[in-house]
Amino acid sequence: MDKKILVGGQAVIEGVMMRVPGAYATAVRIQDGEIKTERKDHKSISEKFPILKKPILRGMWALIESMKIGFGTLQWSADIAIEEEQKKENKEIKKEGKFVTFISTVFAFALGIGLFVILPLFLTTKLLNIEKQAFSFNIVAGGLRISFFLVYLWIISLMKDVKILFQYHGAEHKTVFAFEDGKDLTVENVKPYTTFHPRCGTSFIFIILIVSILMFAIIDSLVIFAIGDITLPLRILFHLALFPLVSGVGYEFLKVTAKYQEKPFFAAMTKPGLWLQRITTTEPTDEQLEVAITALKTAFGDKYSEYAGQKYKAEAID
Repeated sequence: MDKKILVGGQAVIEGVMMRVPGAYATAVRIQDGEIKTERKDHKSISEKFPILKKPILRGMWALIESMKIGFGTLQWSADIAIEEEQKKENKEIKKEGKFVTFISTVFAFALGIGLFVILPLFLTTKLLNIEKQAFSFNIVAGGLRISFFLVYLWIISLMKDVKILFQYHGAEHKTVFAFEDGKDLTVENVKPYTTFHPRCGTSFIFIILIVSILMFAIIDSLVIFAIGDITLPLRILFHLALFPLVSGVGYEFLKVTAKYQEKPFFAAMTKPGLWLQRITTTEPTDEQLEVAITALKTAFGDKYSEYAGQKYKAEAID
């Protein structure tokens, strides 16, 4: 039986972050061709509080933890990119202040909430008279939410910098596949693997979008049953407040589909997420594969030889 290991990652600006048991590392390619790396030890708070490893709760905490690490590594790669651009233009190197970073993050969250939460609920409320029909309402709102998400991904995929980001996303997937298959991590060995990974964070987001339709329909039904009515502000409040619960359920669903992906039903459930990766991942260059490989090896550090060359059944979200 294949061993299990928690390995995942994400694309960052001109590079890749890889997360392994006890640590994570980011590798980026700078303008002179050198690969710059940063490694950090990491111990999940769930080790201190085992209750966070329980079903549903583990998904909720995994989302929070992944976002924290993801934003941190993305900011580090952005700082490197800014430094390289300033060097190119012979300018004095200046770091962005934490306040600017905070404002940018708040703006991104606000945009996401407005586009994928508030707008679908608002349009469904204003255009259709089905506020009290919980299931019909959420099917329509969920359909709008998914449509907005697909259009958003398609639009940003046309941007040059995002195209490069999606190439690094593909490099990350290929490297994880090769590692799980017990291959020696060289560009030649990693290159043949597909860029479509069933446990990708993109698939996770799509599963959450699907799961949210059913869960919010149930939540809305309970609210209507309890107070007899549900207004748009109240609906927005409940949906935002209970989103962590929805993500926790989505996480469990993703783990089940990954575990039984050989079964026809669960294989079918992974298809939409894999199709979506045709937008969010593209074929990387050899140089980009080298960056992803460097990130994974750096994350393992001196322990890489203990893990290399074995086949794994991994369960992390990439």
